[in-house]
Amino acid sequence: MVNIVVVGAGVSGLTTALLLAREKKHTITVVAKFMPGDYDIEYTSPWAGANVLPMNSAAEQRWERRSWPELSRLAADVPEAGIHFQKCKIMRREADANKPDEKKGGYDPLFDANPWYTDMFPDHRFLRKEELPEGYVDGAQFTSVCINTALYLPWLVGQCRAAGVVVRRGVLKDIGEAKGLSAFGGEGAGKKVVVVNCTGLQACRLGGVMDQNVYPARGQTVVVRNEVEPMMAVSGTEDGEDELFYTMTRASGGGTIVGGTYQKGNWDPNPDPNVAMRILKRAVEMQPELAGGKGIAGLDIIRHGVGLRPARNGGVRIEREVIGDLTVVHNYGHGGWGYQGSYGCAERVVELVREVVAEWDGHEVSVDKLQI
Repeated sequence: MVNIVVVGAGVSGLTTALLLAREKKHTITVVAKFMPGDYDIEYTSPWAGANVLPMNSAAEQRWERRSWPELSRLAADVPEAGIHFQKCKIMRREADANKPDEKKGGYDPLFDANPWYTDMFPDHRFLRKEELPEGYVDGAQFTSVCINTALYLPWLVGQCRAAGVVVRRGVLKDIGEAKGLSAFGGEGAGKKVVVVNCTGLQACRLGGVMDQNVYPARGQTVVVRNEVEPMMAVSGTEDGEDELFYTMTRASGGGTIVGGTYQKGNWDPNPDPNVAMRILKRAVEMQPELAGGKGIAGLDIIRHGVGLRPARNGGVRIEREVIGDLTVVHNYGHGGWGYQGSYGCAERVVELVREVVAEWDGHEVSVDKLQI
């Protein structure tokens, strides 16, 4: 039996801890500065929308394709998880159709003319030309899910605890400190330790990791009490390359998220009132029914928010590394798709931990298919 210490209690850390615990082979401790219920700019997960709109390329589709069955199962069968099905519409503007990659925002693979994910959603269909507003070249609609993060993150903690995971607070300056933070004793107790690094944006500041490829992609949103269907996303806006349009209504009274921005390298935690006004203006223009046809005055604002997506040059990092005498499995750099890729990425971490343990035991690496 190995002691596993998962650093980070966002959606990636908690999902990873849960899948590791379901193996029923090791002891699992989650250590994090922030926990569900906290709201801090360093803690990304509570600020997310969050929904399933595929953002990875075809080559990296595993993360989202493997997550979708579990997220849709939870929406169908586990209401306490705070996930519900919602109709979705996406549209690509003519102005965005031929932009070079460096001019695209955070969601461009979603708007591919022939996307890889059409078979992932049973009711996916492309919009007919007459269904598109003027200035749009294509689009699609399908049934997806939206996650109420205020319910889902605590639910994940509960699932982890039920599976025997110990969750504890801790502030690490260096990844090496995690080695001694297992609730089940360290190497002095005769057990080897694997550390799983799910620190998100903080991976660029954590000693021993200091990944300079990690950067924030600042997302500003407004949460309103008004509800709307379908959830909607558009490929760009007239208001700037780093501004987006999307809406999604969270399950169980979670309000509607109206966004947003994708500002690379921007660490500012404070909502910009001018950006907020543009966000609201776009919302009532694109979906006037959100405000009952009353314009911005018809929106009932709950709060303004800013979240820093943990983006990474080169994409997500899910791999093994030996740092000094410490074996680390990394799982960070998800950008804006952490929830919708959470199970697929956690699944890969479990596979890597299996490899590590098999090598330590001198066994062949298991090729059993992991069942989420």
